[in-house]
Amino acid sequence: MFEAVEELIGEHADLEKKLADPTVHADQANARRLNKRYAELTPIVGTYRSWKQTGDDIETAREFAAAEPDFAAEVKELEQRREELTDKLRLLLVPRDPSDDKDVILEIKAGEGGDESALFAGDLLRMYLRYAERNNWKTEIIEANESDLGGYKDVQVAVKLKGNASAEPGQGVWARLKYEGGVHRVQRVPATESQGRIHTSAAGVLVLPEAEDVDVEISPNDLRIDVYRSSGPGGQSVNTTDSAVRITHLPTGVVASCQNEKSQLQNKEQALRILRARLLAVAQEEAEKEAADARRSQVRTVDRSERIRTYNYPENRISDHRVGFKAYNLDQVLDGELDPVIQACVDADSAAKLAAAQ
Repeated sequence: MFEAVEELIGEHADLEKKLADPTVHADQANARRLNKRYAELTPIVGTYRSWKQTGDDIETAREFAAAEPDFAAEVKELEQRREELTDKLRLLLVPRDPSDDKDVILEIKAGEGGDESALFAGDLLRMYLRYAERNNWKTEIIEANESDLGGYKDVQVAVKLKGNASAEPGQGVWARLKYEGGVHRVQRVPATESQGRIHTSAAGVLVLPEAEDVDVEISPNDLRIDVYRSSGPGGQSVNTTDSAVRITHLPTGVVASCQNEKSQLQNKEQALRILRARLLAVAQEEAEKEAADARRSQVRTVDRSERIRTYNYPENRISDHRVGFKAYNLDQVLDGELDPVIQACVDADSAAKLAAAQ
């Protein structure tokens, strides 16, 4: 597996030379692409060099230990360090998700449980907004359909890096939030329950990498655009003009709509953002199906279609059913401390990919 690193070292050195050339930075898009690849390769190259150096140090320590037994302890320490670097390097060489650096569009929909499910959808939204705030990410509510009691029947929010910021490998918005897609179940006494009984309800979360124009090509001839009046909780009209927009992609039947903005043009732009993200997700799913034969042996630790997590309020417990994660700090998780839960999924996913690669 490590034979490929020599080639990556050559690529890393070539990138370093290019990035030192001022003329390269005249093309900002190309410079960003080169910087991104350089950042991906740097930890691999650094770890590999440490791995090789540790191997040389072990040989030297063994020679000294043959003449002086006191060096035997140093040999053991270096061998342990070598094993740690070997494991780290294997993980770094696991193919990365090409969408890891993308921003996302996150959709939350109320499911089983009526008003209680809509309230829980609102709790999930606040949890993700707080998590984004902790990571210094920017959020933008694109579309929201509120329920009568203050929750959300469905809500869509864009989550992205601020300005021209770039994330460390594995720390991008999609890299962290992609594990949130699935059915989230809550167990608690609803605000509408008069006898104190615990109810179970659920909300669905869909996380899509936000598509750029280069990711998805949409022909205007493939779109049907309908306009209608915006509506609020209970279905009442909140607008006297036809400003809400629904866009249907005729070849696939994928639909996106938006009514939050004041003008029809703004709603159309937002609906197109959602549509592009959904079409990108469809294209990626089709690509994954085509590669299914080659990936059947790979353990699927993150299946978006399954019930992934339970939020148990009486026990203050959060459980992720995909990886067996369990903790009793639900209040903190709902306040945005999601990293330990997400990291458990990242570690399991990396282990599965590593096993498949080996």
